[in-house]
Amino acid sequence: MSGYILAIDQGTTSSRAIVFDGEMKIAGVGQKEFTQIYPQSGWVEHDPEEIWSSVVWSVKQALKKAKISASDVAAIGITNQRETVVVWERESGKPIHNAIVWQDRRTASYCEKLKRQDLEKLFTRKTGLLLDPYFSGTKLSWMLANVKGARARAAKGDLCFGTIDTFLIWRLTGGRAHVTDATNASRTLMYNIATNAWDEELLSILRVPARMLPEVKDCAADFGVTEKKLFGAEIPILGVAGDQQAATIGQACFEPGMMKSTYGTGCFALLNTGADMVRSKNRLLTTIAYRLDGKTTFALEGSIFIAGAAVQWLRDGIKVIGKAEHSGELAAQADPTQEVYLVPAFTGLGAPYWDAEARGAIYGMTRNTGPAEFARAALEAVCFQTRDLLDAMRKDWKSGEGETVLRVDGGMVASDWTMQRLADILDAPVDRPTILETTALGAAWLAGSRAGVWPKRQAFAKAWARDTRFKPKMDEKTRAAKLKGWRDAVRRTLSS
Repeated sequence: MSGYILAIDQGTTSSRAIVFDGEMKIAGVGQKEFTQIYPQSGWVEHDPEEIWSSVVWSVKQALKKAKISASDVAAIGITNQRETVVVWERESGKPIHNAIVWQDRRTASYCEKLKRQDLEKLFTRKTGLLLDPYFSGTKLSWMLANVKGARARAAKGDLCFGTIDTFLIWRLTGGRAHVTDATNASRTLMYNIATNAWDEELLSILRVPARMLPEVKDCAADFGVTEKKLFGAEIPILGVAGDQQAATIGQACFEPGMMKSTYGTGCFALLNTGADMVRSKNRLLTTIAYRLDGKTTFALEGSIFIAGAAVQWLRDGIKVIGKAEHSGELAAQADPTQEVYLVPAFTGLGAPYWDAEARGAIYGMTRNTGPAEFARAALEAVCFQTRDLLDAMRKDWKSGEGETVLRVDGGMVASDWTMQRLADILDAPVDRPTILETTALGAAWLAGSRAGVWPKRQAFAKAWARDTRFKPKMDEKTRAAKLKGWRDAVRRTLSS
C-alpha cells in the first residue's frame, strides 16, 4: 500500500486539502477561500454548501497537483474549525440554517443568563470550558430556538448536529456515518471530559435532544469510507481532530509540558498536561489534547480571537498594507520612540479576560503615527496576548517548572520580525518547524499511523524538524515597560 495520505484542513476562511507522501512531505495542495457572512454586528456565518463544494474542489485539486488518483491514497485525516455549528436534515443532508461560526457572539446574552442562574461552575466542572458564546452548545440552542420547528424536528430524530468535521464525514460517506472525535466533542459545552460521554444534565439545560448528537470516537479510528462517485475510489477516513489539537499532534507535543501556539485567524496556545486534568484558576480552558487507544491526554488552552485577523484588518479594513506578508517589513520601520498599542478586541477578548463586550481600541497615537506604527502595534498585540496566556498557564500548572519552549505554526510565523518580537516579549525561545502545515500534518499522522503506513508516535516525534530557533534579545527594562503599557491598554479596553 502507498504511504499517500490526504489531509482535509477545513479552516475559518478557506478549505485546504494536502496530499502527503510516504516520507511525510507535501506532494500536492488545493485551497479555496469561501464567503464570510456578517448578518449583524458580532454575528459570523458560513454557508455549509459552499464549505462542502470548496472541500471537494480542494481535494480534487490536491490529487491533481500530486499527480495521483484517489485509489493511491491510503487514508484521509480531517481537521476543522472547531466550535462552528451545522444542523442538517437526516433524510436529505440539507442544512437548516447557515453554519454559526466559532467567532459569532450572538449568544452572549444567553450565556449571561445561564451565569446568573449560577450554572457556569457546573459547565466548567464537566466540560473544562467557560460559558462563552465561543463554544458550540449555546449556538446550537439558539438555532433550535430560532429556526421554525427545529426543536420539535430534532426531538423526533429528524435533524443532525455536528461541528464541521461531522458534517463533512456525513457528506463524504453519503450519510452513512454520523460521528466526531473526542477533541471536537470537548468544545461543545455538552461533553463531559471526565466520563468521555455526552452529558444529559447539560443537554437538558441547553434543551438539546440527545438524538441529534454524533457518536464520539478516538482521534485515530474508523470514521467511515468516502463514496466512490466523489473522487473515483473509496478512501477510509481514519483520523479526526479539531484544528488546534491537530496542530499539537503535528508539532509532536506528546510530552507533558510541551506547548504549541498556532497563529491563524485567531491564536491558540495549548500546553500538554498529560493525564492531569488541570483545573484553571486563571480562566484558561481545560480540554482534551487527543484521545488515542481509549486513553485521554489533557491540555490547558488559551484562545486569542484575533491574531492574523489583525493583519487582515490592516490590509482590508484600513488598507495600510497591500499584502499580509508585508506587515513585518513595515513594522520594522516603525518609530521606536512611539509606543502605540492596539488591543484587537474586534469580537471581544478571549483568554484570560473573556470579555465578550469589549471592542478594539488603539492607544498612544500621536500626529506622527502612521502605517508602520499601526503594523507594529498589530503584530505586537499578538505577542502580548501570547504572553498573557503563558503567564496564566504557568500559574495554573505548577508541575511544569522547566524552561518553556514554544513551538509555533500558522500563517503568521513566516514573518521573522514577528517571531523575534514574540521571543522577546515572552522571554523564551520560539521554535519554528520546517513543515509549517502542522495542523494538516497532525490530521495526516492520525490517519497514516492508523492505516499502518506512517510511523508510530515515538518515531514521528523524532522526525519533527526545526527550521529556526528565535532567542530573546530584548533587554529586561524595555520588555517590562512594553508589558506595563500593554496591561494598561487592556485595562482601559475592558467593558467593565
